[in-house]
Amino acid sequence: MNGVEPMMKKYDALYIFVNAPKDEGLDNLIEKVGAEITRLGGELVGSETLGKRNFARPMRKRDSGVYIRIRFAIEPDKIAALRARYAIMEEVFRVQILSVDERREQLVIDQAARRKAKAEAAAADAEEAAADADDDDSDDDR
Repeated sequence: MNGVEPMMKKYDALYIFVNAPKDEGLDNLIEKVGAEITRLGGELVGSETLGKRNFARPMRKRDSGVYIRIRFAIEPDKIAALRARYAIMEEVFRVQILSVDERREQLVIDQAARRKAKAEAAAADAEEAAADADDDDSDDDR
């Protein structure tokens, strides 16, 4: 090797499990799927259970599945191997892997922070105006 660290990229993967067990069994499935990522040198960032959802149309005689979103970082050239491993896992009904656009994600975070600051400023102004109105009313009572 030339001593250069390979570039890892963030991905969001949406997994669909059919016949998924409840709670602990589902956690075991998430760990199993995550183990495939770490086995290929990736790092898990987070996971979110989206719950059981009905399919728009039946697929392979199934009408619903449990959806799980997992965010991870891995080298881009390992994605094909990851997809191949999931293709042979019985537990994984479907998987969709998308790269995360970090610039867009940061833009969304910045916009949310600006909206929150603007809302807080508006609330503070409204509170101050209400306090001033109360002060004006007390002068009229004299």
